[in-house]
Amino acid sequence: MADQPVNQNNSDEIDLGQLFQMIGRGFQKFFNFIGSIFKGIFHLAMLFLIFVQKNIIVIGAAVIIGGVGGFILDKTLPEKYISRMVVEPNFNSVQQLYNNVAFYNDLADAKDSVALATALNITEHEAASVKEIFTDSYSDENQKIKLFDEFIRELDTTTVKAIDYENYLENFNSLDARFHQISVISTDNKVAKKAQPAIINSIAVNQYFKLQKRINDENLDLQEEIYKNQLAEIDSLQSLYKTVMVKEADKPMQGTNINLAESSESQGRELELVQEKDVLKEKLVALNKERANKSTIVNVISDFPTRGVELKGFWNSYKFLLPILLLALALGVLALLELNRYLKTYNQK
Repeated sequence: MADQPVNQNNSDEIDLGQLFQMIGRGFQKFFNFIGSIFKGIFHLAMLFLIFVQKNIIVIGAAVIIGGVGGFILDKTLPEKYISRMVVEPNFNSVQQLYNNVAFYNDLADAKDSVALATALNITEHEAASVKEIFTDSYSDENQKIKLFDEFIRELDTTTVKAIDYENYLENFNSLDARFHQISVISTDNKVAKKAQPAIINSIAVNQYFKLQKRINDENLDLQEEIYKNQLAEIDSLQSLYKTVMVKEADKPMQGTNINLAESSESQGRELELVQEKDVLKEKLVALNKERANKSTIVNVISDFPTRGVELKGFWNSYKFLLPILLLALALGVLALLELNRYLKTYNQK
């Protein structure tokens, strides 16, 4: 009986020792796994360096030829200019804007200067100078917050609870932005300004958007007439209250009794009319702002400049792009040759 506690302690020490050994082996396996990853990365890096060492002459020649060729192209080819215009499409015309600009860009890529000249109402020589036309959204965080506020105002209470700002941003795309930027890259620094009317009119002539604008104008006129009639009615009521109050004041007072409740009620009604009048005036101001913002199908916020800006920068130059292209091509060909040699030796094995 005296030996029982000693045996129990020995058993506990054995269990704890096994537990620590298991934990130690787990950590060892984990660190071995991490080490194998770094060893694999190091092995791949060494294989790549050996590959480069074996083909250093070809790779170096590709970079040098690309640099010299890019320098010559930068000197001989005409300069490129970029022009930007910021617009605000109304009546859900943003999709049409992107489609039209994509169509112009396809014509420029295909070098179809005849069709592009017809579409943009410019000469064929000017159309041949266009290299690229593209559109992107022009919005910042503040504009996204305003768009989110306008979005949730149109939803019912139940739907609003299920949508937050983060979810809205996840589904936000370029078409949801309020402002959009159209960019034209060409060798003629004046062609973008000449093409601007055709780009805008291509959307403005759409019958669906013209109908939407006409209905919107009629609704704004009707709403303005309603507000003005309400203001006129409030003015009539104010005149009536003033007339009644004057007549009440002209009546001879009987004794010294003053009806304070009736006087307070009249002043309250007068104050309500003044407040309602202020609200209607604010609605008229908002109505005028909406009329100004939707006076055209596409609002031009910032026109194309008279002359485009030269497209500069090392990253846009051929002396950077051409060496990268030739280097990638050389590495791809050499990798295929190395793979071919490996497959031949593999079949022999």
